[in-house]
Amino acid sequence: MNVLPAPLGARAVVVGGTAWHVVAADVDPEWVAKSVADDPIAAPLGARFLAALADRLGADPGVVDAVLVAPPAPAHPGLKLVESKQWEHPRVQRALAHRTGVQVWTTPDSSALLALGRGVCGRWEVSVEVDAAARGRGLGTALAAAAPALVPGGAPLWAQVAPANTASLRSFLAAGYRPAGAEVVFGP
Repeated sequence: MNVLPAPLGARAVVVGGTAWHVVAADVDPEWVAKSVADDPIAAPLGARFLAALADRLGADPGVVDAVLVAPPAPAHPGLKLVESKQWEHPRVQRALAHRTGVQVWTTPDSSALLALGRGVCGRWEVSVEVDAAARGRGLGTALAAAAPALVPGGAPLWAQVAPANTASLRSFLAAGYRPAGAEVVFGP
């Protein structure tokens, strides 16, 4: 396990994958080691450690998200998107709270929305939302598949998905995104 300083844009991030974890927070590495000593494989993303870290930082943790990385941009995205200024939309408001340089696109009928911006450590991150009436037709998958083509310079694109949001998780996986780990972000 590695303990690093808190990253730009967050009070702390705990990220992990198969048998590895990084705690990026302004805390004593010895405290972290003692706090996870009973189960260093699972404890860093467990409720007890996250609650203790929250108390130490005076900041609440977010949800434990699956972290996915996008496949290369498609040659032909296949989905028509139009730039939008729907800044009041809840998905956009959430993106604005956690990302910089947020850009928004919608489908021409405004039944679905895609937000793209720079999140943790400046990485490009995407989020999508499909109106309830438009769900079940593959629109979420189409949005996720189209997103890599919107990233300047073909940079890697990341998505964080709450595992309980099974519809979103299925959409990103169907669009070719690959699991890279899990993370919890403690607010900016």
